[in-house]
Amino acid sequence: MQTINTQTWHAVRLLALFSLIAALLVACGQPAGQGAGGDLSQRTVRAVATTGMVADVVQNIGGERVEVTALMGPGVDPHLYKASAGDVERLQAADVVFYNGLHSEAAMGEVLERMAGRARTVAVAEGIDPAQLLASDTYADQHDPHVWFDVRLWQKAAERVRDTFVEIDPASAEVYRANAERYLGELDALHSYVLERAESVPAEQRVLITAHDAFRYFGRAYGFDVRGLQGISTASEAGAADVQDLAEFIATREIRAVFVESSVPQRTIEAVQAAVAARGFEVAIGGELFSDAMDAPGTPTGTYIGMVRHNIDTIVGALTQE
Repeated sequence: MQTINTQTWHAVRLLALFSLIAALLVACGQPAGQGAGGDLSQRTVRAVATTGMVADVVQNIGGERVEVTALMGPGVDPHLYKASAGDVERLQAADVVFYNGLHSEAAMGEVLERMAGRARTVAVAEGIDPAQLLASDTYADQHDPHVWFDVRLWQKAAERVRDTFVEIDPASAEVYRANAERYLGELDALHSYVLERAESVPAEQRVLITAHDAFRYFGRAYGFDVRGLQGISTASEAGAADVQDLAEFIATREIRAVFVESSVPQRTIEAVQAAVAARGFEVAIGGELFSDAMDAPGTPTGTYIGMVRHNIDTIVGALTQE
């Protein structure tokens, strides 16, 4: 597999982003975060979130007390996302910034960590017990950041958001606690739904093959053998050998379907499909899954719960030919 020099990649992007931040601070004539603060009980809390999944949980816990801005829209890959000047301005004006963490946002995550002394930043996934995290197969001493695919782990992220709002806006603490209790109950129901749907697939057919290795937490939680063409981060590209190895596995096991992802080019899976066909076996593209990004706001799959339900229904339907 061909890989980029991750240290160089991170350094270049960090330098560019820090230069951008510095230029904006000079232009504004004030330190970062100065526009935020004050007595939050007297106004709406301004929250910025990186991904759609993070923004959705923040909105559910914050409710009407919080105005949430998401930086990354539908189809955006957080591993490759580059912050804009507008993003930096929104970060400066926020009362609190929520991001996934665990290097999901790549270089942008490092920038957010370095902004911690200027503005309140919260990595929602880094409140999870490390013993429950999966190690990265790509980067040493790091964890797989895709925790939202285990609904029980995402509940921990919701609790971290709740505790943050209670701390920074104590006058509305009961509102946040009530919202969290309701939402955690909805996530309990969602976890049960995914388990029930997964169990409807015979054990030998529970093989999930996608464009990149984003579904390992899903596989562990719901009993699927997960194989991704690319690694955990889409910053590296799959090589011809990876395509052939995966094609051989699919043909040998006679896997019925493989899946594309909304934030990864479809050509990666189409290459696997063609390689399988060359071996005399036909594998279908079972549908599109949402992995690193949700759908547009206002759509059924534009919420975390809707996204998870869509994914499991698509997987089960393709593997069992419902």
